[in-house]
Amino acid sequence: MGLFLLHKADRQVIIVLLTIAVLAIVFILMTGEENTDSETAVVNDSTITTNGRQSSPILSDETDIFKPERFVFDPNTADSTQLLRLGLQRWQVRGIYKFRHHGGIYREKSDFARVPGLTVKQYQELEPYISIGRDYQPASVVIAAREHAEKDSLYRSQKLAENETIELSSADTTELKRVPGIGDYYARQIIEYRERLGGYVSIDQLDEIDGFPQKAKRFLVLTTSQPLQLNLNQLSLKELRRHPYINYYQARAIIDYRRTEGKINSLDDLRLLRDFPQEAIDKLKPYVCF
Repeated sequence: MGLFLLHKADRQVIIVLLTIAVLAIVFILMTGEENTDSETAVVNDSTITTNGRQSSPILSDETDIFKPERFVFDPNTADSTQLLRLGLQRWQVRGIYKFRHHGGIYREKSDFARVPGLTVKQYQELEPYISIGRDYQPASVVIAAREHAEKDSLYRSQKLAENETIELSSADTTELKRVPGIGDYYARQIIEYRERLGGYVSIDQLDEIDGFPQKAKRFLVLTTSQPLQLNLNQLSLKELRRHPYINYYQARAIIDYRRTEGKINSLDDLRLLRDFPQEAIDKLKPYVCF
């Protein structure tokens, strides 16, 4: 009744305000329902369908998005479920399937970097987990690996057994490479040093080769020792210096002794010279004559 007692203009204002209030309430209610439907649609769209059954998405504890997993996978055989679990988008998975359907093969890890839309960060995270199956690797790589394994097996089979030995004074590089721990480099070093010395007189002389592997010495024996000898009374300074056990100052001392004292009869004649300590004389004894 009070409403009809108001003037006509006042009643019109009140009716307009009430209408606006009702419309606002209806709008708020409708907006809330749409948001709920939208959120439900996002979650439903995020579910993974496998064999006609829906499985719940893997969600982060903090955000409603997929939390990528990390596991070893072969991009040539991984199914859509696995690829989605890795964090790839559905359209990327479709691209992978299309690539494989047309005969495409991921032969190397780096080939997976060509997946459309894959970022450098994503590839770097996935790269350690990519495992290309043997059937999808280039034949040349497989054959090369097989040949290497066969050569390695042959190489190992040719090595000496624990109770076998080789004669150090006469062995060539092929024989020396059969010694465990000796390859091309040390085989050549052994031969070259043997020639410079004029022959070995002790297995321990191998220690004079820089970095020589100690474990190899037990496979070498020296049953004969007839080293070449240097005539200290006949050789020139240059010829004397060629021997590993005679340095420049010692060669110079020998030449000076011959000029001032005459013929050298034994190493004892050089014992009083400062360049010939007892250790140097002992090393030279098997290699000199007079």
